[in-house]
Amino acid sequence: MKSKNIKLHYTKNNVVRGALIYSAGDLIASLLLDEFSWIRLLGMIFIGATVYAFEIPNYFAWIDRKTISYVGLKKTMIKTCLAILYFNPLWIFRHLIFIKIFMSKYEEINYQLFQIAIMSFVVNIPISFIANYLIQNKIKLNWRFMASAIFSALMAIYYALSETIFK
Repeated sequence: MKSKNIKLHYTKNNVVRGALIYSAGDLIASLLLDEFSWIRLLGMIFIGATVYAFEIPNYFAWIDRKTISYVGLKKTMIKTCLAILYFNPLWIFRHLIFIKIFMSKYEEINYQLFQIAIMSFVVNIPISFIANYLIQNKIKLNWRFMASAIFSALMAIYYALSETIFK
């Protein structure tokens, strides 16, 4: 039986990028909403440096491994769709939960927040499709996390604002 060794991607560069980029996007959102909090900022730095810096590069590497046998348009579409599926309403909901936890607003973690995540995802599909197409198909794997983090930082502003938009 052949053993498959999976190399996990969790690098110092991704930790720093995740900490800075994700927290910057949320910082902008918190300032726009007049919700700035040092605990929220430090919490998002922590999440960007740990959860996001670990899971996103590894998921992107998994996409590459799963689509290696495909070519052309089929490969492009599968890679794009797999990336969109990753940043699904549950991912958005979790992101919003992190914000609520860091702001000690536990009572606001409810089904309505999940509905906001769904609406946010659905409305964002056209933009997300284009961004994920470019990230998955035009950017080398070792730069995808940074590109995705920049896009996600912009989306973090949208996700935070979506609570106001879709309430």
